[in-house]
Amino acid sequence: MKSRLLGMAFAAADTLLELDAEGRIAMALGAGPRPGGAAADSWTGSLLSELVGKAGQKPLTDALAAIRPNERPAPIDALILCDAEHVRRARLRLFQLPDLAPAVSCAITYEGAPFTLAVPEAPHLLSADGLLSRVRGSLLAQDGEVAVAFVDVAGLDAPGEANQRAAARVAAVLQASSIDGASAARLAPERFALVRGADCPADLEAEVRDAGAAEGVSLAVRTTEAALSGTAPAESTVRALRFALESCIRDGGIDGAGAAFSESLKRTLKEADRFRAMVKSRDFALEYQPIVDLATGVTHHFEALARFGPRGPADSIRLAEELGLIEGFDLAVAEKALQQLRRPGYGLTRIAVNVSGASLGADGYVDGLLRLTAAAPEIRGRVLIEVTETAAVADIEAAGRRLSALRRAGIKVCLDDFGVGAASLDYLHRLPADTVKIDGRFVREIASDGRARDLVAHLVELCADLKMSTIAEMIETEDQSAAIRALGVGYGQGWLFGRPASEPTAFAPQPAAVRRRGAVAGWA
Repeated sequence: MKSRLLGMAFAAADTLLELDAEGRIAMALGAGPRPGGAAADSWTGSLLSELVGKAGQKPLTDALAAIRPNERPAPIDALILCDAEHVRRARLRLFQLPDLAPAVSCAITYEGAPFTLAVPEAPHLLSADGLLSRVRGSLLAQDGEVAVAFVDVAGLDAPGEANQRAAARVAAVLQASSIDGASAARLAPERFALVRGADCPADLEAEVRDAGAAEGVSLAVRTTEAALSGTAPAESTVRALRFALESCIRDGGIDGAGAAFSESLKRTLKEADRFRAMVKSRDFALEYQPIVDLATGVTHHFEALARFGPRGPADSIRLAEELGLIEGFDLAVAEKALQQLRRPGYGLTRIAVNVSGASLGADGYVDGLLRLTAAAPEIRGRVLIEVTETAAVADIEAAGRRLSALRRAGIKVCLDDFGVGAASLDYLHRLPADTVKIDGRFVREIASDGRARDLVAHLVELCADLKMSTIAEMIETEDQSAAIRALGVGYGQGWLFGRPASEPTAFAPQPAAVRRRGAVAGWA
């Protein structure tokens, strides 16, 4: 008895327990956790782990397994169950005396009043667009260096009330860690992002894990952070942020985005700077692919295709569209093509240049193209612009007015990569154009696929009713050419007629082609 009392006297506490080798309460003295409720001796015979909330169960089990005589483990903070609805915060201190081993003494000190475990209300979190808006605001306000932190929380979206409470706690932790207490976003069920100071010392991984542990939920947490450079324009940085995030998720899923985002953002900003420099110095080349009159075999005009060295242009074009750099590039392409048209020996050559739908979102492209041709307006009759669908036209009515201005000036308009989707049909209905280029996906199988032939036939008929000519791209075989010609398509483009070359060189048609020597076809 003397030794037992000595063990209990190691700490002043509200409740004193003695646990046997299994962690079962062999003796209990003092007050119970609920004021005015049953005394602690009602616990006798129960496992202490059954009276502790989920978050405290593993630390308690680990401490009991590792305890040694005369060693005092670190205190354990836990919730003690009062009844079916209430808990109370408590601190547990364990100690083992040599002559009482394997029994363990436990002192419990209660903190605060009992409370219910109601699901906490989750704070409002931003959407991805809301997050980008906060980034833009922070950069424009120049509130110091800011960073975007991404947090992957595996296991958070599992069903159950405990996970629901944990998700609310995680949201609160992240919101509190954001730059203004309101700049955290939920991008996916288990993926979050927040804007915070670049030098913020908070350990997000530890705080999120602790938030889950408070509800007895074990969370696997990973974070990555990208500082946003203050040297690039705010709008460019925001666009780069959007582009890098979408690219990471597309290429590697949520996990890939978390692991690679910081490097992806840095790479995107660097590529944007490189693209700006390339446009400024005109450090790109144009190649010209012939487009022929299918009835005569005569080269009608050429399409100017941008080349950036060994790397394909698609990724660079998409980046330029996403980062708001495409209008300057489209004008640079037009400028180079016009220089080609002015060279001696190319007085009858006609060239088509691509323009992104994004470049028609403002007056800059149209004004720039008219300015480039103002000194020799007759050259406009030898220029055609192909409106691509790589980026959607935001304001189709305004774009229509801009295209009409080009057509009034004598510049022809072509709708590129025309298919059967809603966007293509809407463009055809609402954008003024002279020519429609049929998507090569229909052309590839046209010689063997009756459905493809039917689709192209209907498109040709529709365009004819609208008084528009048609071009079929990606023609590679004589069978494709014959099938396309039989359906009434006027012009063809593809390797069968010539590959892109550094100069717009017209090749003589095959001798079998029926044509009138010296004929020059018009645009339509």
